[in-house]
Amino acid sequence: MDVDFFISGIGEGPTVQLFLIHTVCALLFGVVVSCVYRFKNEHSKTMALTLVVLPTLVQAIIMLVSGSIGAGIAVAGAFSLVRFRSATGNAKDIGYLFFAMVLGFITGMGFLVFAFIFLLIVGCVFMIMAQFGEKEDANMRKLRITIPESLDFDGIFDDVFQKYTKNAELDKVKSTNMGSMYELTFTIVLNNPASLKPFIDELRTRNGNLNIFLSRIIGDSDEL
Repeated sequence: MDVDFFISGIGEGPTVQLFLIHTVCALLFGVVVSCVYRFKNEHSKTMALTLVVLPTLVQAIIMLVSGSIGAGIAVAGAFSLVRFRSATGNAKDIGYLFFAMVLGFITGMGFLVFAFIFLLIVGCVFMIMAQFGEKEDANMRKLRITIPESLDFDGIFDDVFQKYTKNAELDKVKSTNMGSMYELTFTIVLNNPASLKPFIDELRTRNGNLNIFLSRIIGDSDEL
């Protein structure tokens, strides 16, 4: 087995030996992609497992349809219909999914060296972005407050936010209940999570004891 075996592609068609070698390589590439995905990132176990097996699935299909233009077009059409629907379907996760798929394509075409080079370059870029990217504050929360439509919400909670939070930003205003109420959505950073009860109690005195919803921010909000 010479060097040309790893860079010349499949050629006329796959053999059992070729299929096994490329399948093992695709699986190893998937493990590396999954490890890169979990490096200093909020992640789900199902997504990490998907990234392990996805390059192998793509590689197997590409190898089996190699040399057939009609089958290749059919496979491309099938992939174009795939819709990833999960709770963590944000831009970062979509990027990792395409990363794993491209690795599977390259491996399935037989270019193992090129697949390894691609893995090193793109994997390092993802890890650098995770290392130096903006980090989420552990005390960051999403706050939704319901107020009556007669209440002027501009600055009404500012003194409460100054007392209990490091930062508070109004993200969205939505009318509810046939326009008789507003729902305000804030992104806040708490000073002290232990002071949640007095914080919420003071908010309740301002909004007429209507609904208040406070939750953690899990993952990124840049959903596609």
